[in-house]
Amino acid sequence: MTSYEKLESRFRQLNRLNDLRSIAGWDEAVMMPSGSGAARGQALAEISLVMQNLMAHPEVGDWLSDAGAKSERLNSWQKSNLGEMRRQYLEATAVPAQLNQRLVLARTHCEQLWRRLRAENNWRDFLPSLQEVLNLTREMLGILSREVKLSVYDTALMQYSKGLNTATVEKLFGELKSFLPALIGEVVDKQSRDQVLLPEGKFPMAAQKALGLELMAAVGFDSNRGRLDESHHPFCGGNPRDVRITTRYSEGEFLSSLMGVLHETGHALYEQNLPPEWVEQPAGQACGMAIHESQSLLMEMQVVRSPDFLAFAAPLIRKHLQPFTQNPQSLSDENLIHLVTRVKRGLIRVDADEVTYPAHVILRFEIERDLLEDRWALSELPAVWNEKMKSYLGLSTEGDFKNGCMQDVHWPSGGWGYFPAYTFGAVIAAQLYATMQAARPSVGREIQRGDFTGLQSWLREKIWSQGSRMNTLELVESAAGPLSTAAFRKHLNARYL
Repeated sequence: MTSYEKLESRFRQLNRLNDLRSIAGWDEAVMMPSGSGAARGQALAEISLVMQNLMAHPEVGDWLSDAGAKSERLNSWQKSNLGEMRRQYLEATAVPAQLNQRLVLARTHCEQLWRRLRAENNWRDFLPSLQEVLNLTREMLGILSREVKLSVYDTALMQYSKGLNTATVEKLFGELKSFLPALIGEVVDKQSRDQVLLPEGKFPMAAQKALGLELMAAVGFDSNRGRLDESHHPFCGGNPRDVRITTRYSEGEFLSSLMGVLHETGHALYEQNLPPEWVEQPAGQACGMAIHESQSLLMEMQVVRSPDFLAFAAPLIRKHLQPFTQNPQSLSDENLIHLVTRVKRGLIRVDADEVTYPAHVILRFEIERDLLEDRWALSELPAVWNEKMKSYLGLSTEGDFKNGCMQDVHWPSGGWGYFPAYTFGAVIAAQLYATMQAARPSVGREIQRGDFTGLQSWLREKIWSQGSRMNTLELVESAAGPLSTAAFRKHLNARYL
């Protein structure tokens, strides 16, 4: 075997171990008994150690050197794969195994604690565990940042979205802040004159799930390689050949769970359509979370909340939920369009509309950047959060930790640097969808008929099949030109004003 072939074999082994780790993580969030948390944390830490030892073995370094010296023998996919292998090897060898284990244990414990203490609005008892995660994350990123010669926050961004850095994020978010506050005000004022009926009734979880499954199948989800479950926080997990998505239900209303299902289905479609011949290699994996979020937000915001999709979906919504509705007129096509495009300043990010959503993300970006760079103490987080919520959305979270700084699972589970991916994803989604509509003007009529093959075909060619061959900005440019906020702004104005 050549050195490159040995590398492919090693990374295939690592990928299969990661598949098991991902399923164990899904189970921990969805099905694991609460008393099993400590043991699961130890098991996840152990498998992380095994994977790090396999990745950081000196022979891997030798293979990388030899394969790099003979890279002229490799095709373009193999060269991209070698580059991704080299990046992952650098990370694995830079961070001490003991620190990695401590971080996995701290993250697992903090996430499990978060599920209980958030419900109790208990910031005081949550703070020490979150502080431990933050301290260990800073330590890990500090080591890695010195190795890759980037700032701590640039290094955090690199973990989730290759090609993004603090300057790029600040520039794009600055553009959004220049027009979003006024736009939010205009839209809220305009919609205040709309007559909107809120569906009334008790919508059984079984009926909501049946509706979700039917719409998932319609847009292309392969249930032979995935499933839908419930969790405290909606997410897409598992692996490309066994995709697990979750939502959370409320019998008092159905739209938030349905939108969550279809958002996560966008993630799942990306995973299920990655290049099959490369799916066990680094180059065949998804291109980071900004692109991943672009796929979920393209599905949820560009497609599902459009009049085209509602023309197809409204009869299915009525089929599943009208028997439980006290005011059936609330499920008319026109009223459903009003419901899925309502703009309202709210406290909860996952329930936010696409106009106010970037404010939630910008707030989190500014906070996590400051905390990772140790600009102020974590104990000040509730106060800082409250001030930024009042500034950006005119709302107070004073004393309301549950709906303020404790609402997201990301920081407890170690996802520092993830949040910018959401709004980058929204901007990318608008640009991709506008480009696709220009290339395929019939796509709206196809969606009205429930035909999603054209949409899938375009995304498969431009995004899904490309894996990680390029970084975030390169992949966007290859599909739709240089990244810009122009399409996103045009989309918001067209839909809401």
